[in-house]
Amino acid sequence: MSASDIQTIFFDIGSTLRVTDKDPAFLAEGRRALAALAKSDEDPQAFYDKLKARYDVYREASKIDLLDYPEIEFWQQIMLPDVEPEYVAAHAQELTTLWRDGTNGKRLTRFDTVETVKELYCRSYKLGVIANTITETEITNWMIEEGISHCFTTTILSAKVRLRKPDPAIYHLACRCCGTPEAGCAYVGDNIDRDVEGTRAAGFGCMILIHDPQKGRVEEKRKACDYLIENLGELLDIFPART
Repeated sequence: MSASDIQTIFFDIGSTLRVTDKDPAFLAEGRRALAALAKSDEDPQAFYDKLKARYDVYREASKIDLLDYPEIEFWQQIMLPDVEPEYVAAHAQELTTLWRDGTNGKRLTRFDTVETVKELYCRSYKLGVIANTITETEITNWMIEEGISHCFTTTILSAKVRLRKPDPAIYHLACRCCGTPEAGCAYVGDNIDRDVEGTRAAGFGCMILIHDPQKGRVEEKRKACDYLIENLGELLDIFPART
């Protein structure tokens, strides 16, 4: 199937629509605020390291089972099982934000994300998100802040649906939600393993990888996908206006 047959374009979020800046001061403040919110009397870095060890075990298991926990369960059962459950539930979203601040740093919108998303929407494509996340709300809040929430028909987050990429089931779910057959969908991601494996298994019509030249594997990526791009704006050369 050619790009002209595509009706719906799904996106990954991290390193695709957004990038991160691991500013040391920002990371340190996130870890300090996380320890304070969790009512820990440990040194913030020591407290973070303890949580990171728990997170790493969880993440490795999730990669095998291809399942993610909803936000509250993630904090109650995995990260802070020794903290009063009602308190954790009430502050789960804040905890997630601070964890991401202290782990990933500042989340920055790519310079051409908003313009590209709006133009694809104007060209009559349905747009959606399929992403592995531990947050249930931050992605949609970001869309609102950037003024592009109206452009997205479907937003599938692993923390909300439990399914996790590259399980083809999460891609099939997204297609059912937007009403487009898999063969009429494209996916734009950055991970040669997770994103390519899932979309190919699900039968998507087009797979696009956005490439960071500093990460290498150029030829391997080019062979794995239908298009290899460096900037989102290149999508406008691939997907013409739909009639």
